[in-house]
Amino acid sequence: MDDENSTSRTGKLSDVSVDRRKVLKGGAAVAGATAFVGPLNAFAKNQIEGLPQLGHVPESANPAGGKSGKEAIDAWMDYLQPSSLSKEAQRKELEFFVEKGEQFSGMTINAVSESTGTHKFESNVLTKAFEDLTGITVKHDLMGEGKTVSKFLTEAQTHQDIYDIFTIDSDFIGTVPRLEVTHTITDYMQDNDDITLPSLDLDDFIGKDWVTWPGDNKVYQLPQGQFANLYWYRKDWFDRPDLKQKFKNEYGYELNVPVNWAAYEDIADFFTNKVKHIDGKRVYGHMDYGKKGPSIGWRIHDSWLSMAGMSDKGLPFGRPVNDWGIRIDDDMNPVGSMVERGGAVNGPAAVYAIEKYVSWLKKYAPPEATGLTFYSAGPVPAKGHVAQQIFWYSAFTSSLTDPSLPVVNDDGTPKWRMAPSPHGPYWEPGMKVGYQDMGSWTMPKYTPKKKMKAAWLYAQFTTCKAISGRKLFAALTPFRKSDVDMDAMTKAAPYLGGLVEFYRSPAVKYWTPTGTGVPHYAKLAPIWWKNVAPAVTGDKSAQEAMDSVGEKMDQTMARLSKAGVLKKAPPKLNPKKSKDHWLEASGAPKPKVENENPKGKTKPYEELLKAFDDPDALSG
Repeated sequence: MDDENSTSRTGKLSDVSVDRRKVLKGGAAVAGATAFVGPLNAFAKNQIEGLPQLGHVPESANPAGGKSGKEAIDAWMDYLQPSSLSKEAQRKELEFFVEKGEQFSGMTINAVSESTGTHKFESNVLTKAFEDLTGITVKHDLMGEGKTVSKFLTEAQTHQDIYDIFTIDSDFIGTVPRLEVTHTITDYMQDNDDITLPSLDLDDFIGKDWVTWPGDNKVYQLPQGQFANLYWYRKDWFDRPDLKQKFKNEYGYELNVPVNWAAYEDIADFFTNKVKHIDGKRVYGHMDYGKKGPSIGWRIHDSWLSMAGMSDKGLPFGRPVNDWGIRIDDDMNPVGSMVERGGAVNGPAAVYAIEKYVSWLKKYAPPEATGLTFYSAGPVPAKGHVAQQIFWYSAFTSSLTDPSLPVVNDDGTPKWRMAPSPHGPYWEPGMKVGYQDMGSWTMPKYTPKKKMKAAWLYAQFTTCKAISGRKLFAALTPFRKSDVDMDAMTKAAPYLGGLVEFYRSPAVKYWTPTGTGVPHYAKLAPIWWKNVAPAVTGDKSAQEAMDSVGEKMDQTMARLSKAGVLKKAPPKLNPKKSKDHWLEASGAPKPKVENENPKGKTKPYEELLKAFDDPDALSG
């Protein structure tokens, strides 16, 4: 596991050497916290009859017992339940891999992914299934996110076949097409239709648009699993009549799920400063982290500024200004992140977002929060003393559902819920609201042709409908619409705290990863934490911090353009103009609003999910 503070100063892709998704492995809690139960055992006490254990990634599986080819299909079909497919359709998909794998039988291919529950299931279980059916051996290595992308970049730079296929985040959709070092999924499918599963069904992937480059409308990566950054709250406390009445008396509206940041702050103030104690325990209305390190970067550039309303309208990514505050022109060329160049990273909305992040951390969160990182803060809500968290990853679902925890009922159903995140005063209908992380198969051009074909079969195998439902039960990272809609997920929903409801709702499309307008994710990402951290410590104002982010991002983009490493849509920075020139124009960057703290607005949980059919209802 990578060290939180081990990033180098070289600006290389290896700078992103810490992976936020390693929490899916499980791990120890912070000192004094309830044990942070990982996905390998979180649901041991609430098995659903007739279905595999939720959140459990087996160390291995061998249901075929030595059988191979078609003789192994029945055993693996029984194991790979549930599935959105009928038994006949599932068998047909598995027979495809048996038939197409024959020409590659005896080969060994090398794959690499982050060490998360999703990819552990692939490495521990699906490599065996694939070998039994096709005769192809897959060495599927697992390592930290930074090491994975570092090896990917090394292969791209040296043209040497280090791994035949990689998992890297879809956050690189702005990087990969510009580098021109990978096959596009679209072209590869067309050129190799003889080994492409007819029922692969790219339109069934929730995040298809997130891995599509708008310049050519081609898919560049194949999604494998994803999780969202959502709002988390103690539904049992929010439903208490005494607390609801006390809140209404104090603030003049109902205690429900906050729609806007003003309501979130009122609720934070209510629990931290008005309620203070529940059942004899000191409680807090907000949870976050603030220790200097790379995870502060994720905390901010993973759509926090867009949640405030910094960027432009547009789904999946704002145009022309995206959620990193970078403006792109009509030809996808980044032209600047500073307001002086038409960007928004140091504009009023971004500064407001940083001010709220710092203020809430210090005023409403537990005292230890300022010294915590993403990893150490993750388990804290399980202690049972936090009322809500505005920036919570659904990757923690299994870790907060063990019946031994104080936030879970005796029957295994959670006392908490995840819900759509509230937005800030600069947000407008038609903008994204939050972030999703999506690991995706990425196919380098430097893999030998025959090995690439075998690797393509494996990539399809791990993501096809015959497999994906079972993988969802193990890792809880849905990536296919058909899996989310399975009857089996309806049965699982009561134990998952809103995960199923969110992914079935129209809200899901408003939560998207880093977009196509970030020209080199790994070069730009370290800039964020190094320059935002001083705002947390008080060494810089929010404005000074974001000015530094903008200056350094623009400098880095200028160097990328000069170096010629980006083969398409390289940065072409606008000349600097006055801030007023851009703030007076339409769209982002947006001028300071008259009232950054409007009246709080809340909605009942069920109504909020439906509200995304009409985003205008979320204004305010």
